[in-house]
Amino acid sequence: MTLTPDRAVPGLTACSLCAGETLEGVDTAPDGQLGRLRQLEAEGVARLTLVECLDECERGDVVVARPTSCRRDAGAAPVWFEQLAGDAQTAALASWLRAGGPGSAPLPSELEPRVIRRDAVAD
Repeated sequence: MTLTPDRAVPGLTACSLCAGETLEGVDTAPDGQLGRLRQLEAEGVARLTLVECLDECERGDVVVARPTSCRRDAGAAPVWFEQLAGDAQTAALASWLRAGGPGSAPLPSELEPRVIRRDAVAD
């Protein structure tokens, strides 16, 4: 199976409401984090999916990095982040995604404190 280019890059899922806000004192970009995430998509760094809610509203801007299709098939899991707003955090995320993201590259130390630990939910 040949991967199409859009499936050969990691994905990002973000709450359209939270990512579109500007966080006073942290993020002064006119479009908030959403503008930065859209730029990553435009550059081909990640496939961006916007959803209405990720059900983690108390955590601020929540972003989920999704592994590429082949990494997901190999068992890689999505990585959930909180409070990534700002140029420095987004640059670290972009660098990691360019290196392959979840299941392909080690998580940069500057992103580690932003990871949301999620327990598996039984069906």
